[in-house]
Amino acid sequence: MAVSTTEAIDFQVDRDDLRHSRLVVEADRAPLAEGQVRFAIDRFALTSNNVSYAVAGDLLGYWGFFPAPDRWGRVPAMGFGDVVESRHPEVAVGTRCFGFFPMASELVVDARPSGDRLVDAAPHRAQHAPVYRSYVPTGADPLHAPAREDEILLLRGLFLTSFLIDDFLAEVAFPAADLAIVTSASSKTSIALAHLLSRREGVRVVGLTSARNETFVRGLGCYDEVVGYDGIGSIEHPGRAVLVDMAGDADVVARVHERFGDRLLHSATVGATHWESKPRSGTLPGPAPEFFFAPARIVKRSADWGPGGVDSRLGLAWQDFLPFVDTWLRVERHVGPEALERLWLDALGGRLDPR
Repeated sequence: MAVSTTEAIDFQVDRDDLRHSRLVVEADRAPLAEGQVRFAIDRFALTSNNVSYAVAGDLLGYWGFFPAPDRWGRVPAMGFGDVVESRHPEVAVGTRCFGFFPMASELVVDARPSGDRLVDAAPHRAQHAPVYRSYVPTGADPLHAPAREDEILLLRGLFLTSFLIDDFLAEVAFPAADLAIVTSASSKTSIALAHLLSRREGVRVVGLTSARNETFVRGLGCYDEVVGYDGIGSIEHPGRAVLVDMAGDADVVARVHERFGDRLLHSATVGATHWESKPRSGTLPGPAPEFFFAPARIVKRSADWGPGGVDSRLGLAWQDFLPFVDTWLRVERHVGPEALERLWLDALGGRLDPR
């Protein structure tokens, strides 16, 4: 999604009713303070993952990335921005960065160079993990390639989450468990995770998906078995399993727990693509679902692997992932606020083509 305008345009959603949105237009820009830089947001990605950010906005602090007044919210998105104005001596105009941006035409940050990246040191972002407020200049980014910017926008952030989940499961569940069940199997985070899990010897991967996406998911080739949500009871496996829930559908999670009971070694909650599902009361058989918080895993592995350890391993996995992406991903580009409003509603309604 690219925003092309001479005015500052900001897309905001009603935190009490995500289908209700507004465009805020500002003709006059406030001057920068010392140490600040202004990004012109070139483009950003819109996928079902952005819906998860909005659904978990209060729980996980996503609304605090870019605060909006009253009950309005600015949904974070992975994007590229170019520095068009700088009052920081170490940040040059023209610097292009990858990171979290609002769905808007520009962003002002309190820039603090830190190693190979800029960190937004604004007080309202101080409580967030550094990975959420970092902007990586493309010139110093080993994963950047100009010809791959679309894939980076759409998949890099999601792939990092999948990479960390795969690593976590290898530590806490494998090889004791030899089955991984992944919900919302057509989502990009699930696809990336299935690709990584399929590289692990002795791990069978089952993807759960809606009936309309079954053909697409089967065609990917990264799942050993694809099952519709109404077929959970038919999954046959005598050993131990793990569940990675990207859907956030309490009923789906409950049925998997009921199917496997104590043979479920771990149940990880990651996403909320089924954001309108109702909570289900009562205690589930097997382990209690645990939320997977990627930034905490980054901190742990940064300590375990030392400087550059996460980035180097991620880079190798990313390069292995890209040829697979080329077999199924179709990029669609849209320009302007009207297109953004329409696509946001499509994302909320689950109408985005998983391709």
